[in-house]
Amino acid sequence: MSSGEVAYYWYWNKEIPHETCQKIISLGEGNWDQAQTFGSQEKNKPLDKIRKSDIVWINEQWVFDLIFPYIEGANEQAGWKYDIKLLQYCQITRYTKDGFYSWHRDGIGCHNELCDNYGNTRKLSMSLVLNDDYEDGDFEIHGLLEEQQIPRLEEGSIIVFPSFMEHRVTPVTRGTRYSLVAWFAGLPFV
Repeated sequence: MSSGEVAYYWYWNKEIPHETCQKIISLGEGNWDQAQTFGSQEKNKPLDKIRKSDIVWINEQWVFDLIFPYIEGANEQAGWKYDIKLLQYCQITRYTKDGFYSWHRDGIGCHNELCDNYGNTRKLSMSLVLNDDYEDGDFEIHGLLEEQQIPRLEEGSIIVFPSFMEHRVTPVTRGTRYSLVAWFAGLPFV
């Protein structure tokens, strides 16, 4: 298992086999919806300035079982040691030509953004790149120094990072980019 050495994020390069990535992509076929955005950071901003992508929400147990060990591993190995109670959601995202998602945060881990009826909030975010036959569409985290930048994520690569970190997907210039994203929640930071 190879992984990044920087605690701003943790990643595994080409970890998930091609066949598994294709199986996840196939879960979305025929079910795509245009992505919407929610939250205070997007107020008064038109959707076409925030993101252009399609999504499918999934709840396949085998997908949860596949990704949960990576969250646990990243949480431990990166030294975050967040109290994670549950996998909140899994979403397959499709970015066609010119698709993007501008700078945003998935959560800040506080009491003001509870994501369920049990008092949990998003703490860790994960993205699994499901293909790499597209151009651009890079995943970036805001504010990293040059030597901390994320390498180009190839098919089967997984990245985990704290949900409060601002990140984006740059516009795809050719092809279609597929990813599986998930959010892991626990009690708010105190």
